[in-house]
Amino acid sequence: MATDVNRGTTGVVLPKEVSAEIWQNMQDASTVQQLARRIDLPGPGVTVQTITGDPVADWVAETDEKPVSTPSFGSKDITPYTLAVVVPFSNQFKRDKAALYNECIRRLPGALASKFDSTVYASSGAPGSNFAQLGGATEVKLGPGSGATKGTYSGLVEAYTTVAGADGTLDGWALNSAGKGLLLGQVDTTGRPILVDSIANGSSVPMLLGERVVYGKGVPSASSVVGFAGDWASAVWGAVEGVQISISEGAIVNGTTTITASDSETTVDVPNVLPLWQKNMFAVRAEIEIGFQARDITRFVKLTSTARS
Repeated sequence: MATDVNRGTTGVVLPKEVSAEIWQNMQDASTVQQLARRIDLPGPGVTVQTITGDPVADWVAETDEKPVSTPSFGSKDITPYTLAVVVPFSNQFKRDKAALYNECIRRLPGALASKFDSTVYASSGAPGSNFAQLGGATEVKLGPGSGATKGTYSGLVEAYTTVAGADGTLDGWALNSAGKGLLLGQVDTTGRPILVDSIANGSSVPMLLGERVVYGKGVPSASSVVGFAGDWASAVWGAVEGVQISISEGAIVNGTTTITASDSETTVDVPNVLPLWQKNMFAVRAEIEIGFQARDITRFVKLTSTARS
């Protein structure tokens, strides 16, 4: 395998701001990062302190002793985990730095943001035990059923009250394209849309029940899921640094191929090696150390397109 070569020594240097721009674009593409609170995250991780109960006041008669009550506290550990992607390019981009720069900006932020969001919204596949996932949140059905009280609007209200019942305040909605389509399909008895001001002003639904709505590809669409909502102020995310960029023309490995021996009993996984230098190619690696934690998953709901009953 070829020795890894830093392109900075061979004349191809990306502008210093490329990492910062990919970092910013990743935040713009991530629904989680738009809605949850950001914290500074050191390399070893950090313990986030939470208040789990407030002091309780009470009425007292004149000269009686005043009640003593103390808050209760808890904590959650948030650990940074490495999220990375390697993208190979042909050498046409090596001849033109602007093209390489633009292609990195176009491809990498979405890949990083989509994986981060989809992991947060899943119920399995977390990179570690200190990475919270919302996939197990209570389901709230938004698909319109039969009857005036079984509409999508009543489902939105149910989402709000479910979060409130967990001592949370719903302060944001994260939806995928199916969720947006579901909302746009809500009309009154004359066929006019009820969640948009005007068709001429575009198809965005920026607010629901007075709270912000964001859309992203990282919100899963499996099992009729159309989005998530909850108390985002009680969730935090953090990164150790911005997105780190590295360029190499050394060989890279892209998965493995299973080969069966002649005895038909022994199998071997052989790496799929892509010799970049030999093929007049190079690869750009983007990685970030990032983590996510939520105070209580009961403060979130999973929204589905299943019909209300």
